[in-house]
Amino acid sequence: MYLGVDGVLVPVVTESEKKKRREQVVQKRRERGGRHRPLSPRRRGAQESYKEFKVITFYDETGSRWHEVFSARSRLRVGSVIRREAERVGFSSAGEKIANVDGASWIRDRLIEEMPTLRLDGLGLDYYHLSENVHKARRRVFGPESEAGRAWADELMETFRTVGYEAGWEALLSWRSGLRGKKRKAANRLLNYVAERSEMINYPEFRSRGWQIGSGPTESRCKTTTSRLKGRGRRWDIRNAEAVAALTCLMDNDPWQRYWASQRLAST
Repeated sequence: MYLGVDGVLVPVVTESEKKKRREQVVQKRRERGGRHRPLSPRRRGAQESYKEFKVITFYDETGSRWHEVFSARSRLRVGSVIRREAERVGFSSAGEKIANVDGASWIRDRLIEEMPTLRLDGLGLDYYHLSENVHKARRRVFGPESEAGRAWADELMETFRTVGYEAGWEALLSWRSGLRGKKRKAANRLLNYVAERSEMINYPEFRSRGWQIGSGPTESRCKTTTSRLKGRGRRWDIRNAEAVAALTCLMDNDPWQRYWASQRLAST
């Protein structure tokens, strides 16, 4: 069973906007005159125009069976949600438990903290996120259209994929030695990125055990889960965004009929 975690930005209503809206409602009531029912307490708005929500996914090798949740918890507190959902799906009982995630340090930190519950057999850096960073450095050093640069990036990624971290690291060191100025700074940024995630760059082991090396399934769920939340003119209260995404997850996880049937039974 695979585990994926990612963050996705959703447009939300800020505190200042909520205050302005409330003031407008109060003013219109005054203009109409008469007596009015007291306004309900106002929910506090967000500090910024976008809120990072967390998408947590569990899926099998074929991708035909899913469990997904969408949470407004902060990066520091989302570990409890990961732990709760892992227990719900029996993740620790799976024969092989693998997490494929992007390079965000907060994701890695939360998974390591929850290791006693998760009991991961493998924690991998998404191959395509590593490739993005390699090609970002390639463009800065070789230029956007350089065929030599593309060949260098392809060879480096193949080294990481088939030989492993140590060989890829040595190749990077050798490449950086001939660079100066801004090009060397770009190389240093790539080296720092790779070094900080060295324990997650283990593609030969993953491939030898038949494990996936990409987090594509989680990335696709991020798009699907937020499809109703994003769009022109859409702005959300944080609680409402979480509730709408929960309905999307309920449909995608495929317990829709069973869930509502259980609610009917509970109400009778």
